[in-house]
Amino acid sequence: MSAGEPQLTPTLVAVCLIMALAAAAVNRFALQGSPFSAPVAAIRASVQLAAVATVLAIALQRLWSSILVLAVMFTVASITAARRSQARQGAAWLAVALAAGMLAVIPVLLLTGVVPLKGVALVPVFGIVLGGTMTAAAVAARRSLDALGQRAGEVEAALSLGLPERFSRMMVIERPLSDALIPNLEQARTAGLVTLPGAFVGVLLATGSAAQAGAVQVLVLVSLLLAQVSGVAVVGEFVARGMIVRRDAHSSDPRQ
Repeated sequence: MSAGEPQLTPTLVAVCLIMALAAAAVNRFALQGSPFSAPVAAIRASVQLAAVATVLAIALQRLWSSILVLAVMFTVASITAARRSQARQGAAWLAVALAAGMLAVIPVLLLTGVVPLKGVALVPVFGIVLGGTMTAAAVAARRSLDALGQRAGEVEAALSLGLPERFSRMMVIERPLSDALIPNLEQARTAGLVTLPGAFVGVLLATGSAAQAGAVQVLVLVSLLLAQVSGVAVVGEFVARGMIVRRDAHSSDPRQ
């Protein structure tokens, strides 16, 4: 453990507690929000991370158990993406979109040896890329479905002109799909200038090498870009082809 790396001490616990309470106070008195939101989120994160840390300490010792952890992570990510998309039909297809994103990245990293086939290396990289792809895919599906609902007249007009259904829908959802990629694109553009991403900070604290930290962060950011673009592209196809849909209360078309 690096001398500069934060350690689990009573001081660290006290600092986290003070900041959570401060966030609760600001949220309550300045934003008129719930005073429990920040503390509850902090407690939940602490419990979840403690549980995950305990499991990973054991699982990462063997490749087979690491792969089992990855399978659980992928399952949870697929369910979460489906729920966040608010799709009423076809939400399960988001698992395919996530798989497409991961397949675009992970095999390349492993085959080139950039990421060794070891749990201690594979699980963190897989988790970061999967988390980012999950968020982008869910946002892409949700915003695309919103756009189709709000601009249904444009789709109908295009269909009346004899344009294919997929093309008519894609004209409407192209912008929402692109918007889903904005957060990671902005993070990549401002990395090192405005923000110091988590992978960079983690490697820097662990090794003390800025060069190695930078290399790892670039790898993560580029991997995220490819995985998210691939995943969102698949989501767009599914939505455009009516495989992921939302049934509105005022619509008789089950694909809307």
